[in-house]
Amino acid sequence: MNIIKLITLLGLGTLVSACGSVPDIASRNAPFETTGAALAASGVQAQLPQAMHVKAINVRVPRTLKVSEANVFYPRADIVWRGDPIGDRHAQIQSIFETAFAQGTSDMTGPVDVILDVEIVRFHSVTEKTRYTVGGVHNMEFRLTAFNAMTGLPLAPTRQIEANLPAYGGAQAIAEERRGQTQKVRVIGYLAQVIRQELQKPA
Repeated sequence: MNIIKLITLLGLGTLVSACGSVPDIASRNAPFETTGAALAASGVQAQLPQAMHVKAINVRVPRTLKVSEANVFYPRADIVWRGDPIGDRHAQIQSIFETAFAQGTSDMTGPVDVILDVEIVRFHSVTEKTRYTVGGVHNMEFRLTAFNAMTGLPLAPTRQIEANLPAYGGAQAIAEERRGQTQKVRVIGYLAQVIRQELQKPA
């Protein structure tokens, strides 16, 4: 397991100032390297993500993932989300990832067209009870595979990634909401950073 700290990323803006520190991202399996048979076949010659142009982002949120709307401190479920009005939580999570990953890859204008395949494993945010008292963590897990759009070959083995963002509680949660830093805004901004970091070749 590689533990990647985002402390060197530039341009974190209000997210960093709000969090105080940037949470860890845990990646399982191989990093996106620019060597090996798959990359040789794909034609990637430069360091990623500079060589990439993300042409499509396919996000899947399996309907088998259990949703909880229970207003308790820590529901036992795969999906817990209160940052949108009550509704189809699977569709809401899909939209969050699509928006975040589109933002995070928008300036990748390299010569290699890439398709990102994303499968959500877990999206456990905080309930109203938790948010307006102690706060918690937005815990997000997903599987990521990047494919060469022309050849269909993967750029690396599929990785399972866990990303954790502190969830404000009590008066701080209310204050940030008034500033426009809603749960959804913060999660999308954070996931945009996550995908950029995950597509970079480790130093």
